[in-house]
Amino acid sequence: MTKLLTFILAILLLFTILRPSFAEIKSLKIISDSRSMILFERFGFTHTGHATIYVSSVSVLSSLASPDPSRLGFFLLAEESLIQVLVELQQNPSLCVLDSKYINLLFTFRDLSPPPHSSFNHSYPITSPNEYSLFFANCAPESTVSMDVHTELYNLDGRGLVKDYLSAGLTLLPALYFFFSVLYFAFFAFWGYICLTNKKSVHRIHTVMGLLVIMKALNLLCAAEDKHYVKVTGTPHGWDVLFYIFQFIRVVLLFSVIVLIGTGWSFLKPFLQEKEKKVLMIVIPLQVLANVASIVIGETGPFIKDWVTWNQVFLLVDIICCCAIIFPIVWSIRSLRETSKTDGKAARNLAKLTLFRQFYIVVIGYLYFTRIVVFALRTISAYKYQWVANAVEEIVSLAFYVVIFYMFRPVEKNEYFVLDDEEEEAAELALRDEEFEL
Repeated sequence: MTKLLTFILAILLLFTILRPSFAEIKSLKIISDSRSMILFERFGFTHTGHATIYVSSVSVLSSLASPDPSRLGFFLLAEESLIQVLVELQQNPSLCVLDSKYINLLFTFRDLSPPPHSSFNHSYPITSPNEYSLFFANCAPESTVSMDVHTELYNLDGRGLVKDYLSAGLTLLPALYFFFSVLYFAFFAFWGYICLTNKKSVHRIHTVMGLLVIMKALNLLCAAEDKHYVKVTGTPHGWDVLFYIFQFIRVVLLFSVIVLIGTGWSFLKPFLQEKEKKVLMIVIPLQVLANVASIVIGETGPFIKDWVTWNQVFLLVDIICCCAIIFPIVWSIRSLRETSKTDGKAARNLAKLTLFRQFYIVVIGYLYFTRIVVFALRTISAYKYQWVANAVEEIVSLAFYVVIFYMFRPVEKNEYFVLDDEEEEAAELALRDEEFEL
């Protein structure tokens, strides 16, 4: 029973952190599975919600006596009932979760049609709107289960005619993602205009930054189409493949741009030092691994045995990458600080130090908001307002792009480098008094 409690807490904690949406129609195959509980989906229902479950080809094998079919079945568990169920199981370790008074029992294997079909098909109306998790429980000792499972979780519109396969808190995501994709396309057009009007000041990093913006726009456009088709039909119609492709390119470019700007590549120096190359060689392969984990998480679900492991891999890799990209910025600040003592260009070095210090603060703020603040919003938001966390994340991301692109825009008369003698003297005093330490 201790393992069962650990399993439930780990799965639902990861759901809270990542808020994955397994709302689309799912057809799954469970083969010789001995787990006592399997989480299939989590979904926010309105008062017009329905849960349709079809199981077939069910077989139960046990090394002991023939298992009692009433000890195996499906149930829905509301989020606020989780604690009560855990307390109930702790007080009575021999209690089967199917007997808990805090769950919504759907059916047990006693309701299956007789062999050889061994199937069951039923649609359940949701009488109490809430966010529910769909579980399968196996309380038969020393037994394994094999079965085909088809699930459809959806809400109906006000007229009760149109199905919405997105969770109640995510139904606004298609419009939200499309709106931000339009903003990024406009951003890309404006960035192209700035680069064309300042050709002499354009460096290779500006081209990479433009590529990042267009990948972000395409990523959001595919996300909007993906969610739209899931919302309407229950399946992404191939848009998920394009979404993962552009997401992979976008994330690799984002971390690479932060690292390259942090090193001053192309606009301060035409090459990368060995230690800076090593950071890229660490970050890019890790991002490949993170995207593989993201695909596994998004395209499978908590019903697979290694789902928790893949989530842990994703979170660990993300933390490592976020830490790694800070080092080049710190190295550049320290290098500029040392250079300012010997090259006689105090004002220019002060401007560069100020710029990189601001860049460091912006990057830290972006990572903090998109990891910590967004997580907090997802944790405290009611299930009907899950989209708010997504909206905040996109707003913060857009603000980050705008600030960074403004700071490192191509301008012929860059304000940081147009200086007179008085500014030079003032900068020398500032560098002497101000230790640009982080």
